[in-house]
Amino acid sequence: FSCAFSGIYILISSQHNVWIHLFVSVMVIAAAFLFQVTVIEWIMLIFAIVIVLVAEAMNTSVELLCNFVSPDYQELIRKTKDVAAGAVLIATVGAASIGLLIFLPYLRVYW
Repeated sequence: FSCAFSGIYILISSQHNVWIHLFVSVMVIAAAFLFQVTVIEWIMLIFAIVIVLVAEAMNTSVELLCNFVSPDYQELIRKTKDVAAGAVLIATVGAASIGLLIFLPYLRVYW
């Protein structure tokens, strides 16, 4: 567990985007409590949050490894990093879509 916690610490302390994801996650959790979402909705929201954070962790891991293996610019390394970043974007768009599908009906009640 110590290596895993060390990795999480490195992720949180070195990656600005993780702070953004964590902030949004806290806002989503607060909204879920406020709107008293169902258990199934909680499961979907937690799953979406976890997928984004895992994608961000894997992206960071790929970037660190690429920087170690090839400190100089290499086209294939750039493509590798771009694909890893794309995975984070895909996860984030998916999570945002899940959030909209869950929260829009609750927001319509208040409008």
